[in-house]
Amino acid sequence: MQIDLSGKSAIVTGSTAGIGFAIAQGLAEAGAEVTLTGRTQERVDSAVQTLKADVTGAKVSGVAADLGSTEGCQALIAARADTDILINNVGIFGPQDFFEIDDDTWEQFFQVNVMSGVRLSRHYAQGMKARGWGRIQFLSSESGLNIPAEMVHYGMTKSAVQSISRGLAKVLAGTGVTVNAVLPGPTRSEGVVNMIAQMAEQEGVSQEEMEARFVKENRPSSIIGRLATPEEVAHMCVYAASPQASATTGAPLRVEGGIVDSMA
Repeated sequence: MQIDLSGKSAIVTGSTAGIGFAIAQGLAEAGAEVTLTGRTQERVDSAVQTLKADVTGAKVSGVAADLGSTEGCQALIAARADTDILINNVGIFGPQDFFEIDDDTWEQFFQVNVMSGVRLSRHYAQGMKARGWGRIQFLSSESGLNIPAEMVHYGMTKSAVQSISRGLAKVLAGTGVTVNAVLPGPTRSEGVVNMIAQMAEQEGVSQEEMEARFVKENRPSSIIGRLATPEEVAHMCVYAASPQASATTGAPLRVEGGIVDSMA
């Protein structure tokens, strides 16, 4: 199977590094014209240049915007009025004791992780519907099913986007637009690597040892027994964005290494 996205446009939110960048690279390699997004112009410009260097002939550009706000989403929409493929990847996370999570933090996580995708999907899905083809994805997580005690606020947002994905797929039934949620497990994204590095420093062990301990202690049901790579997650996203995935919609697409101990 050869995925060809020539002539298609794509927006990948939160794509200056990690999973988002890997998805953008995969889409560019398949021939899509890709828009990267990030909060600062410096990081966006750097990611665009890196992607152009990595993928010969890549058609890639960037928009700097804080998508955790209405204004930021509108700025992206103003810069890119339409797209064929929307990957709602932007998100924040971090462990915190439930009793120390204040209202502002709950609201921040909800705005960035959930409402960014709601606002952008509400706009871009209309053009997709009118054209009779489109792909929308929400990056959820295995933490949306196995809510982590140390990140209840994060798990809540990932459950929410999975619900939105399923509901929006029903709204767009019969239009040629598919909507899916992608559920990575712990992945070597920039945020996770930095978190494990901090933990390793606190424990006085190597980052490699800390990574192995993290999976064993925090995700003991993992079948692969390791962190996934951003590229492994991106492969699923590129397939779900392709014409070949036309019968895949309303689905939770799991790339979590078998952590979720369920066949459903």
